[in-house]
Amino acid sequence: MRELTEQEIVRREKVEKIREVTNPYPERFEVTHELYQAKELEDGTDDVKVAGRVVFLRKMGKMSFLKLRDFDGSLQISLKIDTLGEDAYQFFKSSVDLGDFIGVEGEMFTTQTGEKTLRAKSLTFLGKGLKPLPEKFHGLQDAELCYRNRYVDLIMNEETRNRFKVRIEFIRELRHYLDQLGYYEIETPILNNKASGAVARPFVAHHNALDLDVYLRIAPETYMKRSIVGGMTKVYEIARCFRNEGMDASHLQDFTMIEAYQAYYNYEDNMKLIQDMLQTIIKKIFGTLTIQVGDKMIDMSGDWKRVSFRELILQYADIDIKEYNTKEKLLSIIKSKNIELDSDTPIENLGYGNLVDYLYKKVARPHIIEPIYLTEHPISLSPLARANDENPEITDRFQLVVNGAEIVNGFSELVDPQEQERRLLEQAKLKEGGDLEAMDMDYDYINAMEYGMPPISGWGMGIDRVVQLLTGSENIRDVVLYPLMRPNEK
Repeated sequence: MRELTEQEIVRREKVEKIREVTNPYPERFEVTHELYQAKELEDGTDDVKVAGRVVFLRKMGKMSFLKLRDFDGSLQISLKIDTLGEDAYQFFKSSVDLGDFIGVEGEMFTTQTGEKTLRAKSLTFLGKGLKPLPEKFHGLQDAELCYRNRYVDLIMNEETRNRFKVRIEFIRELRHYLDQLGYYEIETPILNNKASGAVARPFVAHHNALDLDVYLRIAPETYMKRSIVGGMTKVYEIARCFRNEGMDASHLQDFTMIEAYQAYYNYEDNMKLIQDMLQTIIKKIFGTLTIQVGDKMIDMSGDWKRVSFRELILQYADIDIKEYNTKEKLLSIIKSKNIELDSDTPIENLGYGNLVDYLYKKVARPHIIEPIYLTEHPISLSPLARANDENPEITDRFQLVVNGAEIVNGFSELVDPQEQERRLLEQAKLKEGGDLEAMDMDYDYINAMEYGMPPISGWGMGIDRVVQLLTGSENIRDVVLYPLMRPNEK
């Protein structure tokens, strides 16, 4: 049996007293205006019906004030005994607490202090809060409590509400931008027979009805490209994805991303599209292309610089990956320079491409602030990307990096089924050798490719990651409504 606080006991007693007068949990209330809409009404507008949670309460003898709030706004309510009536006013004073839901009907006016207010003619009780809200001046500040009790965080913290408004608006504008260009939004499977679509460790589950192990989707890529085989030339999906890897301030194991593919495009076409898309959306949401992240101001305007893997690693580690072009050579120079790579897999088990990637992430990526396109990825790091025509050791791939975080990843797609089969066989060998992030062989995808594919370019963007950037949030969990947490044993 749970132990209740004194306030919780009192509130439960009030519920029983409310039942003697009315239902404390009625089925509906007719609303004529949202709270923020009522604020825009002219003085004298009558028969206005609003509802919300009580977040401020000042009870007095014959006149009281309260404030109602929802996700989009708040509104002050005035209650007078001669307008509301003796019985209704006393019911309000004895029954309504901070955190309760009420509905009010009345007339709009402006107070002497200039605040738009609704003068209540009637009050309807809509729901009792059995737990008191945190102290009003402090709200909910503990980060872990905010993640565990996001509903309270949303009630108490305007900064949190604004952060999620940015996320909601970003996704809405993202859809609008692509829909206007004629893209189809499609859905692909979350449960897969193969861990494909990206180089990452998968989550494994068991399908009881089919009695087989399945993988939670790493990325929707191979199914998106199957759709292009089927004749859809422009497709995208806002997809929930799962990667059983490390967790830090910019990584989660379950996250939301968007992937988009267009036939007849190459990776340079998509670099232009991504730049225009993000600049359009950011300007629409914020009215500017300069965003503040902590104490840094980041300018997202203009044409974004392009820099290769080789250039960055040379600059920050003095290692030329053109010279150290095998796993053995690169591993040797990394160890000789005492560079510690942050890999869950022993670095001796990593393939050359993953070794280059972890080296870049360690020595170069933290230094990148302004937006850049990282290009010329090693081919073994990009098993689904098209090889460069002039240098087959690298791929036609890009990553958008801002403030030390990878925001977008895209490339010209490999559409040669024979070359794709060869590369996936190499990935399968790497996996057998201990590289847990290597991809599985996927003959079903090869079979789809053999029906013929046009030139394709695609890209993926972590929505949590880009919203974290745009809101200047320290932790990616700040922009995820309900992040996974360890069970609270208490």
